[in-house]
Amino acid sequence: MNKVYLLFGSNIEPRLSFLQKAEHKVAGLVGNILNSSLVYESEPWGFRAAQRFLNQVLLVETGLSAREVLKRVLSIENEMGRQRTTQGYSSRQIDIDILYFNRECIHEPGLIVPHPGIADRRFVLLPLVELEAGFVHPVLMQSNDDLLKRCGDELRVCPFDEQKGREI
Repeated sequence: MNKVYLLFGSNIEPRLSFLQKAEHKVAGLVGNILNSSLVYESEPWGFRAAQRFLNQVLLVETGLSAREVLKRVLSIENEMGRQRTTQGYSSRQIDIDILYFNRECIHEPGLIVPHPGIADRRFVLLPLVELEAGFVHPVLMQSNDDLLKRCGDELRVCPFDEQKGREI
């Protein structure tokens, strides 16, 4: 079985509902969810938006290949109304990224694993460290914890209280 770390993100209301719906769909179409991080609220990265993002990382066990996981998460995004643009970053109902697939390095058209932005984004590293601080990035050869300590991203990222609908 393969282990894949997926990052979920949403900044269009109802943000939390979109994350929960995507999690349900991943469980049905991709594999067994072994663990999930807290939900974090973060400022938009790479563009300006009125609404902050909610992000969460899931560890999923799957018998699928990385290419098939990608195909299925893209279909989930599409089914949930994700409109991809070629004009850079934008607000979205749901975004699902493959962060790690086992300890593999994959560089194919449309599929790069580990995700090339991991080391530069606090909203990715905080939930990754929560799940597995010691996991070593197979390209950078540093643990998630070390990557977080060296990350230059200063955007605010805070745990989100799912019951109260606000930052903790």
